[in-house]
Amino acid sequence: MSYPQLLTPEEKLADAKKLLSLPRIVVICGSTRFMTEMNEADLRETKAGKIVVKPGCDMKSPHEPWSDPAEAEALKVRLDDLHRAKIRLADEVLVVGDYIGNSTRAEIAYARSLGKPVRFTHPEVDPDA
Repeated sequence: MSYPQLLTPEEKLADAKKLLSLPRIVVICGSTRFMTEMNEADLRETKAGKIVVKPGCDMKSPHEPWSDPAEAEALKVRLDDLHRAKIRLADEVLVVGDYIGNSTRAEIAYARSLGKPVRFTHPEVDPDA
């Protein structure tokens, strides 16, 4: 007797996206110093018919929610976890900017470990190039 193969969570998500006829989802990664460029990339990708997710907070700009250093550190951890969830949700990754810091490098490695295609606005900064 043969048993049906169970789908992985990733396969279930891919099937659900197909059943819902969702367009491709692209997640934008990069240093928040490139928020203006991220917004431009969002516009281009949206115009191309993709769903775009990207960082929602620029902690480099002063703002009340991260004015306390201890709260800011805890928020950074939560935001990093949230961004990894965005990477898991996405079909592809677009790295914006001409600089790759440690956080972005880790996001690229994570995306590639999941088999996600990774594109760069500045391909010369690809750490695996």
